[in-house]
Amino acid sequence: MFFTKPHGKFYKSIFSVSCRLHNETNLHNAGSMASLLKSRAVVRFSGPETIKFLQGLLTNDVRKFGEPVGEREKMSTLPTPNLPYESTSPVYAALLTPQGRFLYDLFLYSPPRPDKKLNWSGCGPASEGDGSVQVFADVDGLVLDELLQTFKKYRLRTKVEIENVAEEFSCWQRFGEKLCQASSSIKEPEAGAVGWGSGIDHSGVSASHGNSDGWQWFKDPRLDCLGCRGIFPSGKTPPLVEADKETGEENYVLWRLEKGVAEGSTEIPKGEAMPLEYNLSGLNAISFDKGCYVGQELIARTHHRGLIRKRLLPLRFFDDKGKELEQKVAPGSEVINVETGKKAGQVTTALGCRGLGVLRLEEAFKISGILTVQGQDNVRVEAMRPQWWPAEWFQEHQ
Repeated sequence: MFFTKPHGKFYKSIFSVSCRLHNETNLHNAGSMASLLKSRAVVRFSGPETIKFLQGLLTNDVRKFGEPVGEREKMSTLPTPNLPYESTSPVYAALLTPQGRFLYDLFLYSPPRPDKKLNWSGCGPASEGDGSVQVFADVDGLVLDELLQTFKKYRLRTKVEIENVAEEFSCWQRFGEKLCQASSSIKEPEAGAVGWGSGIDHSGVSASHGNSDGWQWFKDPRLDCLGCRGIFPSGKTPPLVEADKETGEENYVLWRLEKGVAEGSTEIPKGEAMPLEYNLSGLNAISFDKGCYVGQELIARTHHRGLIRKRLLPLRFFDDKGKELEQKVAPGSEVINVETGKKAGQVTTALGCRGLGVLRLEEAFKISGILTVQGQDNVRVEAMRPQWWPAEWFQEHQ
């Protein structure tokens, strides 16, 4: 069962799963899968000062959403095959407290251009809109009302509208070993986006059954190994999602935990978490040259100091005979290095025999020493270094 705080009851009902399900499902050999992310919701920002508003609040640079189409093409540094240049790849970002602590994470999307959408009959382009700037955000649904209030508090006299469109749109994730391998190659069509219009994979059009909204799959802006992400009209199956490949959100969570990636305010403690300790810089959530934003001072100072002693790590729980243990560890449990008797850190998320924890790297990766859960000597903890970590993170503690 999946435990996390502070919304444990919600996640127990949504993510009732164990490592047995993980093994039976065999995520690494199942090919590409897709999950409807019921824990996420969609917010729309619109108005002439939308970009200015978001740029002054969020940790990442969002100015590309307001650039003319031609400029986006010139400045693009990430070639994405099969992706029309008019489309803008999504941005992962966070909103922080003024003290630099994590509040919310957001996946930001620009809507498809009207001339790349189909009309109601599916045989021609839709009519032009009113030309106003719009940005859609995939956010944590558990704190949706609070998130809306927070953004509206910052709005003041800025010309931007902030709307809850969770009933109209849903968030989806495609993931799996084969999809990861495809995403790492710019020659693979599925690594890009699927939509409608010139230069777009027309097999996606067939799979979409004439969806008139033109929304696309994009590479997950955090890591290639996480697959593809997108928002789509609610009640409709996105392109490239086969019935036998749709799986519960818990399997996506397992996939993500194994990669050492936290998501949402239940896994990244709201008002407490230090973004750099939760590896948000390595997940492309932070721009260090965009200028000022809320909480920027602490992030910049910590980054330029150059040494992060604690980081979020993927964890595995097992007994002293090496057998994986399920549902034995709760978030908040202290992890102890038996050899030194020192606290290595704390478990933040647990799903069956997998989890995440913020640990001191010096203690977590000592050659001599066994990690265990305080008060549960029969529970051993294995901390792993994710393959996607930048090389400099390893050098810090070699």
